[in-house]
Parts: sequence; structure tokens; C-alpha cells
Amino acid sequence: MASDTKYVTLVSGDGYEFKILRSAACLSKTIKNSLDPTYGFRENEENRVVLKDINGVILEKICEYLYYNEKYADSKDVPDPDLPPELCLELLIAADYLDGELASFG
Repeated sequence: MASDTKYVTLVSGDGYEFKILRSAACLSKTIKNSLDPTYGFRENEENRVVLKDINGVILEKICEYLYYNEKYADSKDVPDPDLPPELCLELLIAADYLDGELASFG
């Protein structure tokens, strides 16, 4: 079953693919729901989520942040993430779409 796999592939609207840990990807409620077998979405079977409205540069930063968030989940002293100012607006829009732990992106 696809939900037993350790990694998932996130695909940007411009075709870039990022293979990341399922546990990190599922910090996003949107991605988690797409991969939930009870909903019967194709994404669960293919272990691949296409995010057509998010470009590769932004999706790469989102993947970095998902790992960052997972790494510091239980920490009290968390360093600020490295976010290029010119990407902040696009990252906030993507975070709103993806929901979940990304809400604290900004």
C-alpha cells in the first residue's frame, strides 16, 4: 500500500520534483489529506502530489521548511528559518494553500 512508503514526491507546477519524507510532507493538511487512503485520491496510490499553482523555487523552500519544522518540533530554542525576503509573499500564499504547520512560515 502506498501509504506505507517512507517518501512521497511533491511536484511543482513547472515540473520540478522533490522526494521528501512522508512524515514531513504530512505536516501540511492539504498534502496529508491528498495522501490519506480513506479519501481514495490518486495521490495516495501514486505516492505523488502535484501542486500546479506552486512553482519549483517556492516548493523547494516549502520542502526545506517542512524538514526544518519537523527537526525543531520539540525544541524550545528555535532559530529563525532562512527566508529570502523576495520570496516571502509567495511563500505566505503557498503556506495558506497548504495549511497546517506552514501557517507559521512568515
